[in-house]
Amino acid sequence: MRKLIGIIVLLALGLAMSGCDGANAPGSGNINGTWFATLTDSNGDIVDLAYSFSTTFTETSNNGLDVTNFTFSVPGPCFAPYSADQYSETGSFILSGNSNGNVTGTFAMTITTEFPAANNVLTLNGTVNGNAISGTWNATGLTGCSGNGTFTIQPPMQGG
Repeated sequence: MRKLIGIIVLLALGLAMSGCDGANAPGSGNINGTWFATLTDSNGDIVDLAYSFSTTFTETSNNGLDVTNFTFSVPGPCFAPYSADQYSETGSFILSGNSNGNVTGTFAMTITTEFPAANNVLTLNGTVNGNAISGTWNATGLTGCSGNGTFTIQPPMQGG
C-alpha cells in the first residue's frame, strides 16, 4: 500500500511539474520568455522578413518590459546597415487581468536606429491574450523604410 501511495504522489508531482518547462507556457501568469514576431502588411501578406524578429521579454516594475536577445530574422535595408548595438528596443506591458495564469493586457514596443541618428523607427502597439500578442505596427524613417500593418508575437512552438 505504501508503494502505491508513493507512486501516486510521484505521478501527481510529475504532472504538476510538466507545465514548468517555459516561462511563457500557458498558465505561467506573465509574458516572460522568448517570443517570435511576424508582421503582415495592410493586405495581410507577410512583410519582408526584414521586420520579423525574436526576443526575450521580462516584465519589470512600473509596467516596464525588459527586451533582451533581440534579433531580426533577416536584417533588411532599414536595419541591416546598423549593428545590433546601433539600435535600441524598448517596451511596456500593462497587465489588465490574470485568470488562471492566462494574462491579458496592453503591449507596446519600439525599435529605433541610433546611429548616426534616430533614422528608422518600428513601433508595435497591441494586446496580450495568453500566449499571443497581436496588434498594429508602423515603420517610419529613411526612403523605403515606412509601412504599416498587423503583427503577431508568439512563444516558440512547444513540442507535443
